Amino acid sequence: MSIRSSCIGCLKLFFDQIETKFWPTKFLRGAICCRNTVLQWVLLFCALPIVSHASVVVVLNSRDATVTLLDQDTQKELNTFPVGKEPHHLMATPDNKSLIVANSVGNELVFLDPVSGQIQRRVTNVADPYQIGFSPNQQWFVANSLRLDRVDFYHFNGKDFSLIKRVPLGKLPSHMAFDAASTTVFVTRQGSDQVSAIDLATQAVKWTIPVGKLPAGIAMTPDDKYLLVGIMGKDYVEVIDWRTRKTVKRITTGAGAHNFRSMGDKRHIFVSNRISNTINIIDQVTLENVGTIPVPGGPDCMELTADGKTLWATLRWIKKWR
Repeated sequence: MSIRSSCIGCLKLFFDQIETKFWPTKFLRGAICCRNTVLQWVLLFCALPIVSHASVVVVLNSRDATVTLLDQDTQKELNTFPVGKEPHHLMATPDNKSLIVANSVGNELVFLDPVSGQIQRRVTNVADPYQIGFSPNQQWFVANSLRLDRVDFYHFNGKDFSLIKRVPLGKLPSHMAFDAASTTVFVTRQGSDQVSAIDLATQAVKWTIPVGKLPAGIAMTPDDKYLLVGIMGKDYVEVIDWRTRKTVKRITTGAGAHNFRSMGDKRHIFVSNRISNTINIIDQVTLENVGTIPVPGGPDCMELTADGKTLWATLRWIKKWR
C-alpha cells in the first residue's frame, strides 16, 4: 500500500474510557499517544540515564525515507534525518545497544544508536527485509521478503549476520513469530491466506495451513500453546493450535485486525484494527476480547512504554495534526 503523507498527529485517550469486560484493575489509567498513517512502526527507547533527559520515541517515515525522533513526554519532534529507501519495520538488537531499521527497498539494515539516533553502521545486500526478527535464543535472524516472496535465514553471533539460506514461500510472506524453544518460525502469507511453519535448523517448510483473508500480524501466547493471527481482511483473530495445526477459535475484534503488542503482564495482548479504528485487548488465557480502545485514524503498529502506562500507535490514515 502506498503512503500518501508524512504529517503527524497525536491523540490522547485514557484507560478509564476503555470499554472492557474483565479489565485488570491495576491498569486503569494512563495516556495512549497515537502517531499517524505513514509510519510503519514506532519504538520507545530511554535516552541518557539521567533524570533531565526524556525518553525518545523512534518513528519510521517510509515514503520520505527518514526517521523521526519524538520526545515521549511532550510528543514534540526532536529530529528527523534520512535513513534509506522505504524503512518499514524496526527492532532492538538482543543487547539493546542498537536499533535495527529494515529498509525494504534499500536492501539493507541500518543500525542506529538508541540514544542519539545516529547511524552506527549499515549491513548491505539484505534483500527486501520487510519484516525482521530474532529467535528467542538469539542464534537466528529471519527476514521476510514481502515483494520477493521468500524468507531469508541468517546466523547471528551477537554482531555479524551470515546468510544461511533463502527459502521461497509463495505470495507475500509478511509477519513472523517463534516458538519458545527456537525450533520454528511461523510466517503469515498475505497473498495466499496461509500460515507456514519453517524449521530453523534445516530451513525446511514443515507445514502450511489455510487461515482467514489477508493474515498479517502473528504472535505466540505466553504458554507457547497457541498462535494468534490478525485476519486483516475480516474482523477477527484466528487462534491456531500449532502442534495439531488446527484453528481452535476465532476471537471477534474490529475490522482489519492487523498487528499485536504484548501488554507485558504475561496475559494480555493488544491487537490493532485498521478499518474499525480500534485497538482490542485479548486475554491470552481465556482467549476472549476483554477491552476496546477507540483510536481514530487506522491504528497499525504499537509500542508500550517501560512503565506500562502509555501505548503509542502508528495511524495509517490520518494526514493532519489531531
